[in-house]
Amino acid sequence: MIIGIGLDEIDVARMEKELRENAGLKETLFTPGEIAYCESKRYSAQNYAARFAAKEALLKALGTGRQMAQAFTEIEIVHDELGKPACVLHGKAREAAEGRGINMIHVSLTHLKDIAAAVVVLEKR
Repeated sequence: MIIGIGLDEIDVARMEKELRENAGLKETLFTPGEIAYCESKRYSAQNYAARFAAKEALLKALGTGRQMAQAFTEIEIVHDELGKPACVLHGKAREAAEGRGINMIHVSLTHLKDIAAAVVVLEKR
């Protein structure tokens, strides 16, 4: 059963500017694994923007706003061996999802030169 759906998009240039101008913002928004992944890519800003969009989409799908997680780093976007994105929750984010009976999170990311977007579907089996 689908519990929630979230969609978010972000301007890549805006994300790039914010990360460049705000020291420590990467570490506030992204886990060390996410940072390593994005920095390994030629167009890292597109990858950062897509991950941020996924985190926002997850919060929208839960319908809780930012109160669900103490930090954006409690929401982590990872990839399997084939490159398929997945969402791993930590801390209060995990507790909130478990409290709602959510046991499956589907995430899709996309990015172009100027725009990054993500869709999240929350499922309870």
